[in-house]
Amino acid sequence: MNSHGRIHRISISEEKGDKKYNVDTAVLVTDYGIEGDAHAGSQRQVSLLPFESFDKVRRAIEDIKPGDFAENITTVGLDFTHVTIGSNLRIGDSIKLEITQIGKECHHGCYIREIVGDCIMPREGVFARVVQGGTFRIGDTIRWENNEV
Repeated sequence: MNSHGRIHRISISEEKGDKKYNVDTAVLVTDYGIEGDAHAGSQRQVSLLPFESFDKVRRAIEDIKPGDFAENITTVGLDFTHVTIGSNLRIGDSIKLEITQIGKECHHGCYIREIVGDCIMPREGVFARVVQGGTFRIGDTIRWENNEV
């Protein structure tokens, strides 16, 4: 089980329902979410999904890419399988996220579920609130605080 990894991609969209696009750098705002993202300020401020999970749908959708599951942060090398609500993540030295939800119901019309017959976000994605904000970028380290998971 990996307790640390790195930020693989950062994805945002200005309007809910719009396809997310990738950015190199973003700002996490305390108790709000990612600056400029449509889901900031909601109950699910930030969504995270491990890039390793993409392999489960890649056979059916070869060009699947970060942001296609509407996740904000795609990680590499970080294990989410034993996460619990209340666990804390650190990005770099200053940013702190608290896990608030594990998975979510797949929305009606999810094209991934329609093509593949399944969607990974309901089981493997997590949502977090921003406890301590800051600027982060692709390649930054992300780790469970105090080896919580």
